[in-house]
Amino acid sequence: MKPELKQLLLIIDFGSQFTKLIARRIRELNVYCAIHPYHTIDVSFIIKLNPRAIILSGGPATVLNEHSPKIPKEIYDLSIPILGICYGQQLMAYQLGGEVSKGTGNGEFGRSSVTSTAQNSDLVKGWFLEGGEQVWMSHGDTISRLPNNFQIVGISKKAPFAIIANEKKKLYGVQFHPEVNQTHRGTLLLRNFIQISSFARDWNMSSYKDYLIKEINEKVGTEEVICAISGGVDSSVVGVLLNKAIGDRLTCIFVDHGLLREGETNEVLKMFRDNYNIKILYAEEKELFLKALSGITDPEQKRKKIGNLFIKVFEKYAKSIGTVKFLAQGTLYPDVIESASAAGAPSATIKSHHNVGGLPKRMKMSLIEPLRELFKDEVRALGTELGIPRQFIDRHPFPGPGLAIRCPGEVTEEKLKILRKADSIFIDQIRKHGLYDQIWQAFVVLLPVRTVGVMGDDRTYDYSCVLRAVTSKDGMTADFFNFNNNFLGETATRIINEVLGINRVTYDITSKPPGTIEWE
Repeated sequence: MKPELKQLLLIIDFGSQFTKLIARRIRELNVYCAIHPYHTIDVSFIIKLNPRAIILSGGPATVLNEHSPKIPKEIYDLSIPILGICYGQQLMAYQLGGEVSKGTGNGEFGRSSVTSTAQNSDLVKGWFLEGGEQVWMSHGDTISRLPNNFQIVGISKKAPFAIIANEKKKLYGVQFHPEVNQTHRGTLLLRNFIQISSFARDWNMSSYKDYLIKEINEKVGTEEVICAISGGVDSSVVGVLLNKAIGDRLTCIFVDHGLLREGETNEVLKMFRDNYNIKILYAEEKELFLKALSGITDPEQKRKKIGNLFIKVFEKYAKSIGTVKFLAQGTLYPDVIESASAAGAPSATIKSHHNVGGLPKRMKMSLIEPLRELFKDEVRALGTELGIPRQFIDRHPFPGPGLAIRCPGEVTEEKLKILRKADSIFIDQIRKHGLYDQIWQAFVVLLPVRTVGVMGDDRTYDYSCVLRAVTSKDGMTADFFNFNNNFLGETATRIINEVLGINRVTYDITSKPPGTIEWE
């Protein structure tokens, strides 16, 4: 029997790229939430799950389409508070007898202002104190007639039903996205909805840690587990969490795929062996990975090739342990979101992640992914609860495919050697200037481009590299870090002087979106 988490808020996903951001905001308010796709929802499921409240996410569809995502109308009669956001608001209004009009130039995209209609509602308590509220809109269709027993609470220039409420049944809808930062006081609105729903707001990472340990124990029983570790934050937390849960029935496998940073192999092994009584197998497989990557330039092929090889390596080492039924790995929410919708709803694939997609049937093993529903900052908080030293959990993220995706074009031993040296200088510079903890992630990308340069009196024709450093909270969005020119000049000079093979250094000032943090 699966361990229970008290006072659940259910988020029904209709394919919005912001669905996971809703979850973030709710958890920040000390309420546990779970995301489920619309097509898995029926009344019996809701009754079994017993959520204290429901949020209907946005989505790219139009409710006027016969085959658009919908939920059973009976759910609105279960006496559960419901908040519909954007598409979720339109769906609620449409299913309860209101009307939605197809967008014909009346849509709103970007920042807008919502003003009060002087109707009181607990949902907007504390709002409209200074008149209009800045919100972020992204809709083409609009509600044109309210269902019975609903009132208008707020309007915008192109949304006459920007906020609606049925106070008696505790059904609410907003046309904008309160979960994004561009809605200045959207968190207050979500807090009001949580208050309406009578949540105790007592969920925290300590209680979630206990929940995960119980869940792992119930799933694993007396079986053996192997865990993939890289020395990064995610795999370190998974390894320690599993060790707390099942003790010596855990064996960690550290795969050296030849795509690690300078000195990282020794650092990772020392980190675990000096701090934890955990069995670790060192899998030296550089030749296997580099040979398989030879000639491959497409980033998706690189990721999938590396992912498949990881599975083969785990399979090989699992046989040396004996009968193993479970493989654990540090898959996070952002990994799943960019690979596909985390909950199975129709959102776009940004890029494949090596640790997303399941295992081949021949392995006869099940995945354990205790971090699958967490964002990076939540993983760090979990690591703190587990007592992991700060130098472990404060490390910058490092991708599973390693330097292969920081080396656009073909991956070769020569290019990796150049990249490792440049990357170590960049990180050393960041630490020397006291900037490491201000930056979410920093690294060097070696471009498949050679440029002409001059060193002394000689002509050079060497590689160009790009420095990348970003600030972020959860990896879902990011801004470039604003180094001063003196730092960039000093760093570029060091790289050019100390790294044979690079004669040009540039700095990437692209945010996410439109770019991703990694280049591939």
